[in-house]
Amino acid sequence: MQTVRSIINHAEKHCKSNGSRLTQKRKQVLEGLLQSEKALSAYELADYCAKKFDQSLPAMSVYRILEFLQQEQLVHKLNLANKYVACSHITCDHAHDVPQFLICSNCQRVEEISINKSMIEELQLNVEEAGFHLASPQLEMNCICDQCIDKK
Repeated sequence: MQTVRSIINHAEKHCKSNGSRLTQKRKQVLEGLLQSEKALSAYELADYCAKKFDQSLPAMSVYRILEFLQQEQLVHKLNLANKYVACSHITCDHAHDVPQFLICSNCQRVEEISINKSMIEELQLNVEEAGFHLASPQLEMNCICDQCIDKK
């Protein structure tokens, strides 16, 4: 298993190869997501940076940082929860299938899995037959994780 530091180093190289920079504040926000077992809001990340780094970051700055990290494909936004998670494929150097997010409605833990592109294409056909257009192929599913089931 890779350390947070090695993941951030990989992310830094990724950004550099795209002609952008992973600044110190961007690294801190990314670290917050990497350290967390659940999705975090911009406000929760601002609190994390204040506590961990004694760094006051306004929520608007965190939102801009998250937008940058999304563009670099280092994090994903969970639209239903308006929260963010680090990409589980952050250190891979190859293309992936469409992400699907399993979100435990009890503990808020998030797991990213991949969906085959052919399944998304079939879903898109079904959506279009219903008179709609797929705005994003990203799927977010409310679930209950095994740990929460075992506690009951």
